[in-house]
Amino acid sequence: MSLDQSIERFGTTPRYSDAVAHAGTVYLVEVPQTLDADIGTQTHEVLASVERLLLQAGSDKNRLLMVTLYLRDMADYAAVNAIWDAWLPPGTAPARACLEAKLANPDFGLEVVVTAAR
Repeated sequence: MSLDQSIERFGTTPRYSDAVAHAGTVYLVEVPQTLDADIGTQTHEVLASVERLLLQAGSDKNRLLMVTLYLRDMADYAAVNAIWDAWLPPGTAPARACLEAKLANPDFGLEVVVTAAR
């Protein structure tokens, strides 16, 4: 795809799209699907979904530019980081922030915001 001004949307609903691509960049947000799962399961689930959405939009986890992790509880920071570190390919770490936040659904252990190159 050329780097024109077209915008591609994936998994679009009336409220949001699962991913949006524009000018060689992919933007996405992902939350867990299994709300009664522990933070480890939710983290694995979210990262697998991020990987799937990136591939669908023509990118992959090697091309992450910026990631923001929102955690319901910073007590989960070490557990999330252990899973993140195993998931991320060596030498491809993006700029990253991790914040504690009151999430839209109290059963979400985390929410992940991703910007990646195509």
